[in-house]
Amino acid sequence: MIWRAIIGHTITVPSSKEEGMDNESTQKGDKERLLEEKLKASLVDGRLPCAVAFQISRKLKVSPRKVGDMANRLDVKISNCQLGCFP
Repeated sequence: MIWRAIIGHTITVPSSKEEGMDNESTQKGDKERLLEEKLKASLVDGRLPCAVAFQISRKLKVSPRKVGDMANRLDVKISNCQLGCFP
């Protein structure tokens, strides 16, 4: 915040940089919420198919790692791994 004294009164004027940060964090929160919703809606027998994880990644324009991190936070297992890492 930028503090300015105007005619003996102090007012708070947010800088445009700080406003951008608030907007950016809101967008990040919205995207994270959307990722969580998409991931939960895509579960098959309580697991997330690997190919679907990649589809979600492309659709939401986030890295596959972000999808994997969200799956870990939600304690969701990946199934049908395309690399053979998760049987």
